Amino acid sequence: MTKPIDPQIATQSASGANVSLPYGQGDVRDYALLLKPRVMSLVVFTGFVGMLVAPGSLHPVLAFAAVLCIAVGAGAAGALNMWFDADIDAVMARTAKRPVPSGKLTANDALGFGLVLSVGSVTFMALALNLAAATLLALTIVFYAVIYTIWLKRRTPQNIVIGGAAGAFPPMIGYAAVTGSVTIESLVLFSIIFLWTPPHFWALALFVKMDYSRAGVPILPTTSGEPETRRQILLYSVLLAISGLLPWVLGFGGAAYGVISSVLGAVFVYRAFRLWQGKDGADRRLFTFSILYLFLIFATLGAEHVMGAV
Repeated sequence: MTKPIDPQIATQSASGANVSLPYGQGDVRDYALLLKPRVMSLVVFTGFVGMLVAPGSLHPVLAFAAVLCIAVGAGAAGALNMWFDADIDAVMARTAKRPVPSGKLTANDALGFGLVLSVGSVTFMALALNLAAATLLALTIVFYAVIYTIWLKRRTPQNIVIGGAAGAFPPMIGYAAVTGSVTIESLVLFSIIFLWTPPHFWALALFVKMDYSRAGVPILPTTSGEPETRRQILLYSVLLAISGLLPWVLGFGGAAYGVISSVLGAVFVYRAFRLWQGKDGADRRLFTFSILYLFLIFATLGAEHVMGAV
């Protein structure tokens, strides 16, 4: 198991230059970056939709508390990821400027910050909402920080498939915050994000694979080759398109959702098919579209429930 290295050394490894950087002198913005705000925004959004889909309602103050706990828990997992991955972040171009490898914060800063936020968010969720939501939030943090980051990421190219469960929990947490339970509806929302993660991530991996190769992280394009990666992306895309229809099939998605998820699913599979054919730029186009796909189907589902169309 590789431990995070000194951030000053990490920066030297990434740049190849012997530079002197401040050690652990970051500000509020650097701590905010530890939370991975872009990832957090997606987590909060899908968690909020889970609350909208759930039968029943929450007092606005409790609803805000639930969203806040989901956001803080996701940020805590991100901070713990940056603590453990400081060494490989330093040699990857897209992550070398993160607070720890850049030397603005120490690995211990990230570890302490992540642990405090983890305990705080789970405890507050249990006290303010219910034990089911708190348990799912704890599982989210453990899956991302321990199962994915520490256990799987450096050992298997299937890391993102299993570890991807972390990103799929938030709508279940939102649903459980309202109902105190896990139902087929929340499991369907989980399955959509779970199946979305491999084609989304592997499309990205195809055009940044050299970054992962330098860091020694096994990913499908470098361990199994691009043809196999494209084949698996297509397979997961078909499964995703089918899973995306389930809210409509099961009756908690309305007519608008049925139409939009069908069209978007078909486009997703088409883009994956073009990637499977090896078309230039298809990886970037699929990656970009995958973000739009997830946003639109969850936004449509949430909007239908707000408007009472389901």
